[in-house]
Amino acid sequence: MKPLAAPGAMPAEIDLLLRPEWIIPIEPAGVTLSGHALAVSDGRILALLTTEEAMQHFRPRQTVDLPGEVLLPGLVNLHTHAAMSLLRGYADDLPLMRWLSERIWPAESRHATPDFVHAGTLLACAEMLRGGITTFNDMYFFPEAAATAATRLGMRAVLGIIAIEFPTHYAADADDYLAKGLAIRDTLSGNPLLGFCLAPHAPYTVADKTFEKIATLAAQLEIPIHMHVHETLHEIEESLTQRGVRPIERLRRLGLLGPQLIAVHAVHLDAGEIELLAREACHLAHCPTSNLKLGSGIAPISAIQSRGLNFGLGTDGAASNNRLDLFHEMRHAALLAKGTSQDAEALGAHATLRAATLGGARALGLDREIGSLLPGKAADLCSVRLDEWLIRPCFDPDSHLVYVAGREQVSHTWVAGRLAMSNGVPSQINISELLDITGLWHNLLRS
Repeated sequence: MKPLAAPGAMPAEIDLLLRPEWIIPIEPAGVTLSGHALAVSDGRILALLTTEEAMQHFRPRQTVDLPGEVLLPGLVNLHTHAAMSLLRGYADDLPLMRWLSERIWPAESRHATPDFVHAGTLLACAEMLRGGITTFNDMYFFPEAAATAATRLGMRAVLGIIAIEFPTHYAADADDYLAKGLAIRDTLSGNPLLGFCLAPHAPYTVADKTFEKIATLAAQLEIPIHMHVHETLHEIEESLTQRGVRPIERLRRLGLLGPQLIAVHAVHLDAGEIELLAREACHLAHCPTSNLKLGSGIAPISAIQSRGLNFGLGTDGAASNNRLDLFHEMRHAALLAKGTSQDAEALGAHATLRAATLGGARALGLDREIGSLLPGKAADLCSVRLDEWLIRPCFDPDSHLVYVAGREQVSHTWVAGRLAMSNGVPSQINISELLDITGLWHNLLRS
């Protein structure tokens, strides 16, 4: 890390200086800066300081002026199934279990191959970068194909070591899924933009023996456990009938609760379960749009926030959302929290932005690396235009990002200081190639 130039010294040479109208660093909380610049070198944030000081201390190789724009950390998509972008709109207007059993699982049994995963993840990464997302937490088959796609587009990805009891093209049984995922993790361990989670699908598709193995692996490897939990009432009723306890109690008995757990959806929590998850320092992935679209319900996010449970925001897959758009998730999360609690102050704009950035990073164990604009962290960034006539006037950039702006206002994204999207166009892939991919798979899936 290059030091700031001493008084009277020549300005230090750096890679990049960004000069937006506003900067929202996320840490410290509630702060919006104007007249400031962000210095980047060797892929990391070197300094956040006034523009005048920046010009005195640094000699940038590149300076990017962003008038009328707000710079903030890259967004973190805490839960998705990236490859399912190829199934966008394929099974709409069905409840979860019918959606899975009648449409999604049969389609996957025919088409979920490494080529499908690579193509779908390319499409998903381009879409996410276009919307300011720089990191995604994935759960799907053939993670090596997803890793290749994410690496090509320059995204940061946390890949799921999936576990499920039934066979697919990818693996024969739960032990086979885990063995293959762990081998891929070893192979890709040198890529600084890739991480891994253990990813048992859900309590209703994973046996006790597999959960016990996953709890042991999580402790040994010190990696998160990423799992759908309490998504629907049907899931809970089925668990009570078959096992005599609700799924979260079953997970507690099996040793799955703790700081390593990312409980996805967590729609149907009672007060005792919220207390238990908070006491065990678990994390939640809140996916409000998918929960609404599948008719699963509305997570008690106001109660979750008031109890101090850390949570991030996820899009789920494009087959159940149907957008990989964290601006939609931020708006839905904030409005649903207010509506269900009848408290207009619930989940304010800055808290929502924090969930979409640092909350997701913390759940993944990456909060020392990404999620806020502290010096020393990776330069994962996005810039959003707030000066377009359609969304003016802007009194407060925080609230404007949550309640007014959309992903179409995102102008640039950087991952580890490298430009990944500029003026609406991904830097590492041609739009024509993406159109060819979607056309090919659309025809295959229709036939």
